Amino acid sequence: MKRSLPLDTLAMPTLVAAALIGLFALLGGCGEKSKAAPPAAANTEEEYIPVRTVDVQQRNISLPVHASGILTSSAEQRLSFKIGGVIRKIYVDEGDVVRAGQLLAILDKTEIDAQVAQAQQGLAKSERDLQRVQGLYKDSSATLELLENATTGRDIAKETARIAQFNQQYAEIRATRGGKIIKKLMNEGEITGPGTPVFVLFETGKDDWVVKINVSDRDWARLSLGMAAKVSMDAYENTAFQGKVTDLAPAADPASGLYTVEVRIAPQGKRFAPGLFAQVDITPSQSRAYTTVPIESIVEGNGKNAFVFALQPDGVSVRKAPVQIAFIEGKEVVISGGLEQVKEVVTAGAPYLTEKKKVKKI
Repeated sequence: MKRSLPLDTLAMPTLVAAALIGLFALLGGCGEKSKAAPPAAANTEEEYIPVRTVDVQQRNISLPVHASGILTSSAEQRLSFKIGGVIRKIYVDEGDVVRAGQLLAILDKTEIDAQVAQAQQGLAKSERDLQRVQGLYKDSSATLELLENATTGRDIAKETARIAQFNQQYAEIRATRGGKIIKKLMNEGEITGPGTPVFVLFETGKDDWVVKINVSDRDWARLSLGMAAKVSMDAYENTAFQGKVTDLAPAADPASGLYTVEVRIAPQGKRFAPGLFAQVDITPSQSRAYTTVPIESIVEGNGKNAFVFALQPDGVSVRKAPVQIAFIEGKEVVISGGLEQVKEVVTAGAPYLTEKKKVKKI
């Protein structure tokens, strides 16, 4: 007699098998899905730098001449001995006020006095020789040639004596005009040469103050006599002095290759002194076309050389363009070269750019 098992017991293997089959099916399905799933899409969108640009402007500008110099007097003189020698005595010091004709210094005249005496003795001898030859010539004992030679010798001796006496007179220095000794360049006992400055005499009167500046040949060619100038000094920071071009050097200084320009100014109630540092701005009447850009477009400036970022024709690329700065006028920079064929430059955002970056105008 067979025992019948409970229905739950008979159904157990079937249920277990079904569960296992379902589990394997689930695992197999997950494996297939993991293999078929595509990789996550990469972010291929390129980063654009937001910038602002402005159009490059062309303006007719009269480029100013800017230079610096030292305040001096148009009546400044450098006094020296005509001949060389040992300075025996100096009668004035720096800061002394002198009158015209006043004796300032004298050389030891031992040598020049001896030269004068020698020249005078030579003249006396040549005159005796001439008289002797003249007597012989009258007696027909001397030829005409001897008489002419004796006459020439006497004339030469006379001029030699005159030169010695002239040099003796200029073995001293006298003030040529009234003024102030602003520099004493040598002392007693020193040996000086002919024409070597010993004193600087400074005479100031009305409108005698000038600033001497040196300019290039291009700036010199744009200047003319009578042009107005603006002069500023470190000693008087808040005062603008009005000046006028009064002299243009006809030739360049061989040492520097620059041309000296003299600008006369009035004190305007201020106390002037020789040697004050001054800056001069002269605006010629001639003008020409210059390129201008905002000052915020300039990057990596170094003196007159700088860079700007120029927008390329595609509208998204930039080029780092070198430029030459002529001068700065307010909030604009006047460019003398480097922006040919450039229409737009970057202003806002320029410090964050490189040539590899793409830009987007905002």
